[in-house]
Amino acid sequence: MSTIGFLGVPEHTPEAQRLFDDDVDELGFVMNISRLWAYRPEFLAGLFDLMQGLGRMHGLTLRQRGVLVAACASAFGDSYCSLAWGCKLAEAADPQTAAGVLRGDDGGLTPGERALAAWARKVARDPGRTCAADVQALRDAGWDDAQIFAITAFVALRVAFSTVNTALGARPDAAFRTIAPGAVLDAVTFGRPVEEPPAEEPPAQ
Repeated sequence: MSTIGFLGVPEHTPEAQRLFDDDVDELGFVMNISRLWAYRPEFLAGLFDLMQGLGRMHGLTLRQRGVLVAACASAFGDSYCSLAWGCKLAEAADPQTAAGVLRGDDGGLTPGERALAAWARKVARDPGRTCAADVQALRDAGWDDAQIFAITAFVALRVAFSTVNTALGARPDAAFRTIAPGAVLDAVTFGRPVEEPPAEEPPAQ
């Protein structure tokens, strides 16, 4: 591999190797975004620590975080995070619910989750057009003001992460063709295409 996205492959460092090892332990392969963020692994670690801290401090479950990321990533047009978190949401809920959120159909969600998804899409698409009524809808669904702040910061950080990955040409890994549920794959019709699987080497003569 001579490039990652639109950039050359960064220098291999112990910090980058830790990123790669974590991917292999969790997924069985090294993600393209990890190869990209090998330029500054410490920034990625800090960003993830901040996002995870917001979720833990304010009691967001994996399913709720999945709703937020699937809704904001799909609204933003980021195929990579839509597939990655569509898979996580499919495990926490079911593939049809995850695919629905990616398409903007929240029928499989609870009222509190529907409020999260609607807010995440507004923040991702046009934060300058949100209004007090949008925030009140979150309160009416059971979210307090401290949680609303944390949810908004979480979504904004996810958008920043998506911006770097998408702008620099990171494509969803070929492995998503086999690990993502069919409903999730079919729902992601936007953003950069999933990379092609590596060509098989011809048999030895």
